[in-house]
Amino acid sequence: MNVLGIETSCDECAASVVEDGKKILSNVVASQVEIHKPFYGVVPEIASRKHIEWIIPVVKDAITKAGIRLKDIHGIAVTSRPGLIGSLLVGVSFAKGLAFSLSIPFTGVDHILAHLYAPHLEHDITYPYIGLIVSGGHTIIAKVTSVCSFTVLGTTIDDACGEAFDKVAKYYDLGYPGGVVIDWLAQKGNPLAFRFPKPSLHKGDHPYDVSYSGLKTAVVNQLDLFWNKKDGKNPENIAASFQKTAIDIIADRVVMAVRDTGIRKVVAGGGVSANSYLRKRLNEEKGMTAIFPSVQLCTDNAAMIAGLGFHFFAAGEKSSYDLNAEARVPLFRRVYP
Repeated sequence: MNVLGIETSCDECAASVVEDGKKILSNVVASQVEIHKPFYGVVPEIASRKHIEWIIPVVKDAITKAGIRLKDIHGIAVTSRPGLIGSLLVGVSFAKGLAFSLSIPFTGVDHILAHLYAPHLEHDITYPYIGLIVSGGHTIIAKVTSVCSFTVLGTTIDDACGEAFDKVAKYYDLGYPGGVVIDWLAQKGNPLAFRFPKPSLHKGDHPYDVSYSGLKTAVVNQLDLFWNKKDGKNPENIAASFQKTAIDIIADRVVMAVRDTGIRKVVAGGGVSANSYLRKRLNEEKGMTAIFPSVQLCTDNAAMIAGLGFHFFAAGEKSSYDLNAEARVPLFRRVYP
């Protein structure tokens, strides 16, 4: 079964053809990074307008590179939530129109679930596992029991991990996207030049929750308080010290979840899962196995949408033409494992 995936949740305009939920026949991503770089972040109105301009050529390119024709597509999967509402509507509307014209089913896909599915495209992964979704918009630790079934164990109470990276990079004029430039600078700096504080959250009912607003404030407004007064206060040392603390915050919670649940397998997805220190930190943890997607599947892409969509179609599920885009997803109830 050939599934065409369409992803327009933020600033990447992407299309992909995946066979039987596993074999990637094509994976085309048109990035808007250079367009949004002057603003140090995505401008929603610009993003949606670019999707309108790019979606037809991107889909055509994906079909051509897959070596198939339109009549060889058996279903269309499209990101319908969460994301920028204007961007989402472009993809959802296009998917509906193309599915109708080809008389084939289409299905809306949750972007968060798709990030969790991305590693499955390259690895044979069995359930259950601890899922880690880290991106600019989401920081979630979950117990995953099937392709579309998971229980949120912890999430951020304020900023997402990737959001903190972007805001620190913007304040110090390091470059955009923040996650990429900080990871690059950090490899040249001393992670102990600044000992930034980790959040002190009351465990209560949600021991796996994280917080990044305090760390962001410390890095931006209280730098001297945490400086070791020996190493230079240069961008490399700031980046290295910030990255170590930011990643340790989430990694500590993941290790705790592994210990408490007894589930020794961790599967990561989302843009921040490409971070070199996160990969090093989790891969070095004893008593557990960490699985990451390749870098090109960490960021937003349509292969993960098509791959997950295949499982919906295989289960006989499809969306109706009244499907609407949703900017947010419901807050899943977090419970003890």
